[in-house]
Amino acid sequence: MSHSFTKSTARNIFFGGALFAFLLFLALTFDTTRALPKRDHRENLTAAVVRGKYVWETHDCIGCHTLLGEGAYFAPELGNVYKRRGPAFIKAWIEAQPTGAPGRRQMPQFHLTPQQLDDLVAFLKWTSEIDTNNWPPNIEG
Repeated sequence: MSHSFTKSTARNIFFGGALFAFLLFLALTFDTTRALPKRDHRENLTAAVVRGKYVWETHDCIGCHTLLGEGAYFAPELGNVYKRRGPAFIKAWIEAQPTGAPGRRQMPQFHLTPQQLDDLVAFLKWTSEIDTNNWPPNIEG
């Protein structure tokens, strides 16, 4: 084995590494495009879910909460809140805000109608059914 590192050796290492990285990228891209359609659940997308997403967006819920890890980290993760708490708790919690508990962050009162609450719960139920490969690993988000 030679103790000198030549330009030819460096070039071969660079091109070999670049080729390996490119082939790995292609393999992972192929695997992702093959796996994602199996995890899609758009067939469960109802009018109530769409209206609930509209409520979520117009009241800027993501400005405080995270949804599947995206959003602000001021308030709890809501991607799996439907599984954690259930629809009755979600509605009661939103209607009871702000709680006025000292030392706790307070959620504003949005004065949502019963229909908007039902739609928001439908949206949160739909998001809880997304296959996230068991993420987050902690049920509390």
